Amino acid sequence: MTTISRLAAVALLAGLVAGCSSGGGGGHVAAGAQPAGAAPLTVEQLSAKVGCEPRMQVNAAEIRTGYCKTPDGQFFVTTFTTQSGKDAWMDAAPEYNPHLVGPLWTVLSSREVLELLKERLGGDLHLTDHRTKQMRVVG
Repeated sequence: MTTISRLAAVALLAGLVAGCSSGGGGGHVAAGAQPAGAAPLTVEQLSAKVGCEPRMQVNAAEIRTGYCKTPDGQFFVTTFTTQSGKDAWMDAAPEYNPHLVGPLWTVLSSREVLELLKERLGGDLHLTDHRTKQMRVVG
């Protein structure tokens, strides 16, 4: 998928998630999704960990996406305010394989780029649709 097509798809999915999520009391985070008392990392903080200043693509209340290009490669960093928002986004984007997934964030790129980023960001590398039994998480 080209960068422009991917960007358009990410923006569309961000709008879908923002439009479909509940407006009231949606602050529930699943147990274990984020360490107690720890603030979720922002697009800017995640990007800084890999030496990038992101170009913001989506800047909504519940989802933010930035585009980065580094010597490691090109990628999109998306953060969410709730676990339910992240889950809804992941349900709507199964064709984005592979992706690196952490607490309230995901990074989309090629497997080669994600393996390099995983060293600095942590997270789990998802190689297939997370909803299927064929899911393979590379730890």
